Parts: sequence; structure tokens; C-alpha cells
Amino acid sequence: MPGCKSLEQVKHSEKSLSEIGWCNLRGLTCADGLRQTSTMLTFYQGSLLDLEVDAIVNAANSSLMGGGGVDGVIHRAAGPELKEACRPLAPCPPGEVRVTEGFGLAPRLIFHTVGPIWRGGLEHEDAVLEACYWNCLEEARDRSLKSLAFPAISTGAYGFPTDRAANIAVNTCKVFAKDNELDIWLVAIDRKNILALENLL
Repeated sequence: MPGCKSLEQVKHSEKSLSEIGWCNLRGLTCADGLRQTSTMLTFYQGSLLDLEVDAIVNAANSSLMGGGGVDGVIHRAAGPELKEACRPLAPCPPGEVRVTEGFGLAPRLIFHTVGPIWRGGLEHEDAVLEACYWNCLEEARDRSLKSLAFPAISTGAYGFPTDRAANIAVNTCKVFAKDNELDIWLVAIDRKNILALENLL
């Protein structure tokens, strides 16, 4: 997809986003489970579908045909038209993004990205996860969207360690927010991911 970084490009980039260094995030506690920073990076405890944003990110599998977790929730809410729209876009390699209409979730768009399966950190999993976030953020910018919501990509059945995934998610979004205007939401509903994000935000 145009503008999308492939896994090989991520592996051979001069500097991985995780090497740039962590920013000290000073957030304020808000009502309704929100914690927001001055950089438009917001944590929301609840369902991704609660948010009225321009696009939501689906933690998909490479077939884009739906699955468990967030993927299944989004496909059920969007309806059968989503699967048909995804069919010609598959397969989606890990780290890349494909975009569809929201159908039953309209007017929201759906960004489908495939996270890495955790294999002990030996197969560039960190770089692939960074690419998931970065490519979605760039896609939102290129489409002139104002808001984008992410789930905790790869931390479910794919087994990516929650604290490590949260660090990558927050840092990647912070780096992007330095030079771009976008309302970014990081969403979690399970205790482990909630605690991991709360510790950073």
C-alpha cells in the first residue's frame, strides 16, 4: 500500500522508534475513565466502539476475514459487508495497514493492521509492532483525519508482553505527535493492558 513501510524497511531503518528514548508523559485524570496528555494522546478504558472517532484500528489477522478478540467484535458490529470489502485486500503482511469503510460502524473508517506473533523477541516483533502503529498514524495523516483509536495490538492471542507493547504504542504515538496534529486514543478493556498503559500515561 502506498506510504506503508514493509517489515524489511523497518528492519533496515537507521533508527528504530524504540531507540529514540521515552518521553516523560504527564497526564491528568479525567472523568469516565479517561487520562489525557497535552500531546493529544488519550487513554480510554472501555470498548473501542464507544469512541466517536474518524477511524478505528482493527487488530486483524493476515486473511482479514475476522477472528477472535477485537477483530471479531469489529466484524460483528460492522456486518457482513466488511468481510466482502476485506476479501480483495488480503493477505495483509504483518506491520502493514489496509483501509475499509466502516459499514455498520460508519461514518468511522476501519484500519486493519496485522500485529506480530510473539516469538521471544527473536523475529523483529518490536519493529513489526512499531510499524503497525506508525503506518496507521501515517495513513490517518495522509487522509486528513482528525482522530484515530487503537486497541492493544498483539497482546491477546498473539502473546506480545503487555508492558513491552504499551511502551511501543505510547512511544510511537508520542514521536508521531511531535510533528503531526491528530487526536490519538489508546484503548484497553482488560486489566493487564489497562495497568500497562496507566503506568505510562
